[in-house]
Amino acid sequence: MLFLSVVASFALIPLTAAQQNINLELAAIKAHFQQSLLVPELIEAFNPTALITVNYPGVGDITPGQLLTKDQATPAPTITVTAPSGTDLDGNYTLALVDPGPVGSDSSGGVTRHWLVNGLMIDGTSLNNATAIAITEYAGPAPPPDGPHRYAFLLYAQPATFAPPAEFSQPNIGVSTFDVNAYAQGSGLGAIIAGNYITVQEGEVPAGLQSTSAVVTSTLSVASTSGSGTASSGRPSATTTSGANANGASTLIVSPFWALAGLAMMILA
Repeated sequence: MLFLSVVASFALIPLTAAQQNINLELAAIKAHFQQSLLVPELIEAFNPTALITVNYPGVGDITPGQLLTKDQATPAPTITVTAPSGTDLDGNYTLALVDPGPVGSDSSGGVTRHWLVNGLMIDGTSLNNATAIAITEYAGPAPPPDGPHRYAFLLYAQPATFAPPAEFSQPNIGVSTFDVNAYAQGSGLGAIIAGNYITVQEGEVPAGLQSTSAVVTSTLSVASTSGSGTASSGRPSATTTSGANANGASTLIVSPFWALAGLAMMILA
């Protein structure tokens, strides 16, 4: 059984504050992946064209990097896809959830695969599961007590030429270590169009654990970055507010992803 729900939300009006805010959120999640070192420790680059909201039962929509307990992250979340107006979400997609470990981990030997679904389709505003194959069904995090582990949700474009290796062509493969980048390249997956992540920690934070530096970007690479409130999906923008500096450019500040409570927080001031 595939525990997954994806909804594609499209803006139905021209560029407004809501549309501009989606562009801000795209810039923000890109910065989150950089400041948490998911780029480059897990993937070499991340240039999202859509947003995925991860909603856990009893928790709600997570903020990027939000610290969850194992129990909170045990049930499969609902994934919502939000795209800027005019973005084409036709075709197939692959969703992966992987654990590259705490910041500073060497993932060259592979990462732990907690979810892998091929053949997802977004039909209008709802998910068509008819052709989806859950290679690895959702398995909640269970990290060792070596610091807060990052669990990254990655949504790949899946072109018609996609051909998974034989060992990943059948469903019901359990959790194991694999090279997600080799899988994506070898099977012909396209770009990662959207991503998000949580952190889960067992035990105390080890002394001397590597942290990440705050990211400050005075000028976001977004055409229009004014306004605040909700994205085009109508959901509250819990992780972002917008503003401008003296020259009218928006400023993005992202704090270390596990600071104090292990949360990645973002402030646009």
